[in-house]
Amino acid sequence: MSDQPYQGGPYEGHDPYQQHPEQQQPAPQAWPGHEQYGRQAGYDPQSTQQWQGQTWETQTHAPVQAAETAYLPPLQEQQQPYQQYQQAQPYAEPYAQSHGPQAQQQHYTPAAPTAPRPAPAPEAAAPEPSEVSGPAYGPATLGGNARITDAQRARLEGRSPIIDPGMQPAALTALLGLLLAVAAPVGSWALLVPLVLLQAVTAAGWFRLNGMWPARQGIALAFAGGLAADAAVLVAGREHAPAAILGPLGVWVLLSLVMQLRSHASPDERMYGLMATVASAALAILATGYLGADPDAVSVGAAAVAVAVLARALPLPTPASVVVALLAAAGAGIAVGGMTGLGAKGAVLGAAAGVCALIGHRVAAYDYPSRFVHFTAGVALPLSAAAPVVWILGRTLG
Repeated sequence: MSDQPYQGGPYEGHDPYQQHPEQQQPAPQAWPGHEQYGRQAGYDPQSTQQWQGQTWETQTHAPVQAAETAYLPPLQEQQQPYQQYQQAQPYAEPYAQSHGPQAQQQHYTPAAPTAPRPAPAPEAAAPEPSEVSGPAYGPATLGGNARITDAQRARLEGRSPIIDPGMQPAALTALLGLLLAVAAPVGSWALLVPLVLLQAVTAAGWFRLNGMWPARQGIALAFAGGLAADAAVLVAGREHAPAAILGPLGVWVLLSLVMQLRSHASPDERMYGLMATVASAALAILATGYLGADPDAVSVGAAAVAVAVLARALPLPTPASVVVALLAAAGAGIAVGGMTGLGAKGAVLGAAAGVCALIGHRVAAYDYPSRFVHFTAGVALPLSAAAPVVWILGRTLG
C-alpha cells in the first residue's frame, strides 16, 4: 500500500446526505387561501414557519370554512386509487366502505349538536299496603324472589310468628273427630279406620312442621310405629292397652336411634332428625290411646275436640276465642256424656280434651307454617294431643 494520502476519486467531496437534483422534493404548493395571509401586515414568508405535511383539524377546535374546503381536493384525488383497488380486489368492498374517503370525510365532519334530554319525570310514590286492595306483595327482585309472602312480611315487621290454621283445617279436624266419636261405640275395628288416617296425617304433619321434607324414612317409621301399637292393642285387648302402647313406643325410639346412626348427614342434622323422628313416632303411637280407651270416653273426647277447634277458628280475639272454645268443649262433653252414660262427668273430660286440642292447635300454628302444615299437623295434632287424656280420664271417671 502507498503511504501517500488519498488523492480523491469518484466520491471525492461527496456529501452522503446531499440530495441529487432529480431526487429533491418539489416545493410545497400553497393551500387555497394561503395568499391571503401573505397580504396581511407584519407577515414575513421567510421567517414564518411553513408546514410541508398534511394536517387536519379535529373536533376539539372550532371548524373553519376555509379549512373544510381545503380538504376536499385531496380526498377527491384519493378516490381513484380506492376505486381501482376495489375493482381489482372484490373482497375489499367492506374495507373501502369503512376506511375509504367517504368514511374519512364522514368521520371528520363535525357532528351536529344534539338537543339535551328532558329530565325524567319523578316517580309516583308507592301506595301504602293498606291502600292496595287485595293481597299485598313486596317488590319484584332480580334474585328470583319475585314476591314476599305474608309470613315473611310479618317477620320483617316484627309481628307474631303465629298463623292459625283457619276454618278449613278446623272443619277437617271436626269431621275426623266426629268419625272417631261415631265409630267408637260400634267396635274396635270400626274405630281403626279413622284412627289409622289420624296416625298417618300426624306423622307427615310433624315432619313438615319441623321443616324436614321430604323425610320419607322418618314418616314411614313413625307411621309403622302407630300401626304396631294398634296391632298390639287389638291382640292384647283394652285391659292391657298400657303395656301394648308403651312397648312399641320404647322399641321405636331404639329404631329411630339406629336409623339416625346409619345416616351420613352432619352430627347436628342427625340429632335434629332423631328428635323429629322420636316425637313423630311418639305422637302416632300415643294416638292409639283412642283404641285402648273406653268407647264412651272416646265419643265424649272426640266430640269435645271437634267443637273446641271450630270455636277457636271463629274470627274473634285470641283470648275470647280460647274462652269460647273451652266452654264449647265442656258443653259438648256434657251433651255427649248424657247420651253415653258419663253424665256430668263428661264436662270434665270434655274440658280436658279441649285444653289438649288448643295446645295441639297452637303447636301447628307456630313459626309461619305453610298450607301443607295447616292441612296435616293443623288437622291431626288437636286430636293426637287429646288421646292420652281421653284414655287416662276415661279409665278414671268410668
